[in-house]
Amino acid sequence: MKPYPFKKFAWVAILASAAAMSCNRDKNIDTSSPAFHIAESEKLVMPAAIDLPANLPAGNARAATFYAEGVQKYKAKPVAGTNQFEWSFVAPKADLFDATNKKVGTHSAGPTWQLIGSTTDSIYAQAFTPAKTAASPDANSIDWLQLMPKTGKTPTGIFTNVAYVQRIATKGGKAPVAAPVSANDSIDVPYTAVYRFTRKNP
Repeated sequence: MKPYPFKKFAWVAILASAAAMSCNRDKNIDTSSPAFHIAESEKLVMPAAIDLPANLPAGNARAATFYAEGVQKYKAKPVAGTNQFEWSFVAPKADLFDATNKKVGTHSAGPTWQLIGSTTDSIYAQAFTPAKTAASPDANSIDWLQLMPKTGKTPTGIFTNVAYVQRIATKGGKAPVAAPVSANDSIDVPYTAVYRFTRKNP
């Protein structure tokens, strides 16, 4: 009897086993983890509006990448000439996580990013003029954007010499469609995002 049918069966069995192992590995991946979101963000294509300049010949170098989970805070603001109100952005408030899923810092008003337990690892940012923004692929999420270090606030620690801050891979965070009904209304809208901090190479 020829051995070919057995060989063919053996190869089919090996391929099926490999596919099953791959599926099991995929099932073991925590798709809600910071590590997963950071890894997935590396596959994203940056919109031209927030992409980094090439800065040739030396180029750029990533200083840090963090996953943020928290809220975007809004409060009511009167609409001029009416008795109505609209939502006005106040500040972010979020925890920062690294690629090992460890909580490493906070993101808050400024905007600023500060590492936990450190007085020397922080950065403040501000918008470019004109602002560099791009709509999120998810219509229900806040924009992607690119910021620069805040004038008069020198980045320190791991953020030293950072020239660009990008907010990408956003989920949620948009102000409600329904307008506030009183001057005292405020709301915290859950959001997540990935923040990239990049230097120009000397």
